[in-house]
Amino acid sequence: MTTTEKSGRRQASAPDTFLIRTSGAGSGNGGERQSFWAKIVSAFAMFRNGKSIAGLAILGFFVLIAIFADVLAPFSPTQIDNSARLQPPSAAHWLGTTHIGEDVLSQVIHGTRGVIVVGFLAALIATVIAITVGVIAGYLSGWKSEALSALTNVFLVIPGLPLIIIVASMFEDPPLVLIAAVLGITGWAWGARVLRAQTMSLRNRDFVQAARANGEPLRRIITVEMLPNLMALIAASFVGTVTAAILGLTTLSYIGVIPVTTYNWGTILNWASAQGAFGQNQWWWYLPPGLCIAAIGVALSLINFGIDEYVNPRLRSAGERARAMKKKGLNVNDAVTAVRTDDAAAVAAEPASSIENAK
Repeated sequence: MTTTEKSGRRQASAPDTFLIRTSGAGSGNGGERQSFWAKIVSAFAMFRNGKSIAGLAILGFFVLIAIFADVLAPFSPTQIDNSARLQPPSAAHWLGTTHIGEDVLSQVIHGTRGVIVVGFLAALIATVIAITVGVIAGYLSGWKSEALSALTNVFLVIPGLPLIIIVASMFEDPPLVLIAAVLGITGWAWGARVLRAQTMSLRNRDFVQAARANGEPLRRIITVEMLPNLMALIAASFVGTVTAAILGLTTLSYIGVIPVTTYNWGTILNWASAQGAFGQNQWWWYLPPGLCIAAIGVALSLINFGIDEYVNPRLRSAGERARAMKKKGLNVNDAVTAVRTDDAAAVAAEPASSIENAK
């Protein structure tokens, strides 16, 4: 039998179908689990740069204050000291007192808890809705995708602040959970649009097509194959929603929509404004909560900048190059001139030495 006949028989007996295996499919459950957690770990690499670490450190400081507010506060936020009214900072009251003798430091510490709870709860609600609607709308096609996209567009034009004012006016003492829920329900649309656009790009990638051809269920394709690649956008959406929720809470408290009995930084500013602290230069009353709002805003912005540097290849390469130059003791602005000068000196010295050796 000739070689041509053997090859013809092998081709005739070859199967018409074949199996495509995704990464980790042949190593059992342990391989799939290891691959999934490896993707999760690599997805959180966005928090390893200097900006994200600094922002997380500041944010963690406020979270610890919110958790241990009862231990850290020297007084109760409603405790009145009649002998110390409108007193500037002193040894007894580190941040001074209000017009009725309440300790400002204790109010700021207890107000941190309300800000953190509302910010993170609203961001959690908005992020869950954005992931559900955005990823499903991006993966599916046809009328289902268009319906979810239309729902997102409707929530984009719903004004959040007036809706919260209307909802809060229906309750004599609206709880912070209700405020967080309204902020979360009205703040998920932008994140959903971004996730939908990125999911539409991912659904045509090779690894998603291979998983689909392998018969993987939709739940596993979204959770294992897609979500780790969307973690940067999800984190950025979460951070942005926390910032918007905190600003919304303090704004509502400052204008008096939320009762003044619910302590947060906006409530302290409301009391200070109502008692004329701004006009009488009683800075110890309004400056600390204002600085706290600014500090947590800076922390969240640093985290967002760090995520943006990780997502954007140009920013990431520029940051890595700058850090490498700093480690070598080079100035980032003068690096090109310094390197060229050294290279030119080396090239100029080389011909002279070669001539002397030739002599």
